[in-house]
Amino acid sequence: MGETIEITTEAGTAEAYLARPEDAAGGLPGVLLYMDAIGLRARIEEMAERIASWGYVVLAPNVFYRDGSAAELAPPADLRIPENREQFFTGGGVMERVRAYTPERSDADTLRWIETLLEHAEAPIGVIGYCMGARLATRAAGLRPDVVRAGGGFHGGGLVVEGHDSPHLKIADARAEFVYLHADQDHSMPVEAVEQLGKTLESAGLTYSNEIHEGAQHGYTMADTAPYHEEASERHFELLKSLFERAL
Repeated sequence: MGETIEITTEAGTAEAYLARPEDAAGGLPGVLLYMDAIGLRARIEEMAERIASWGYVVLAPNVFYRDGSAAELAPPADLRIPENREQFFTGGGVMERVRAYTPERSDADTLRWIETLLEHAEAPIGVIGYCMGARLATRAAGLRPDVVRAGGGFHGGGLVVEGHDSPHLKIADARAEFVYLHADQDHSMPVEAVEQLGKTLESAGLTYSNEIHEGAQHGYTMADTAPYHEEASERHFELLKSLFERAL
């Protein structure tokens, strides 16, 4: 159902995973899937394929292509073991890559990702993201409101921060329906930030859901990591499927 493709950007060449239904015929709506901070890997490909099986073309780019290929940046150990996951985040340069991926870089990339997706799919499209990818998806909906009709963010961190480039501020430019599913044990998205996100969505006049899942941690969708929470992960797939059926 999927293949790895290369996307040429002004900053270099990025690899991306492109998935579509096996029996696809004719144009299908597209979904841009933003990976988490761990990177483009088998789990992200599995998620892309599951979403594609619902009848969509899904593109998942390696947003850290400036720092290396997906294989070069892959975790060296099993992240289902908590100690390995902690070491990967504290000593693997992960957070340095996240901090370096500023809107100046990500916005230009986003426009290129959407352009590439529309070479394989038809508008309207959805944009979804995990962890830091939720920020990118939120910004993407505001950058291309003409084609983005569905947006989703799951265990997203830093969606509401100080400064003019806070991701939630791009919601004012969006025309999409949004679903967010936060984890109640996620310090990167406290209750106050979730409430502010909801107020912003309300003020924009958009249809949305903005839930908090009890008992879940940051990273709850990622089955290859220690925080995986099956119930919360399946809830996120349920929300996404319904969203896409309505909006796309």
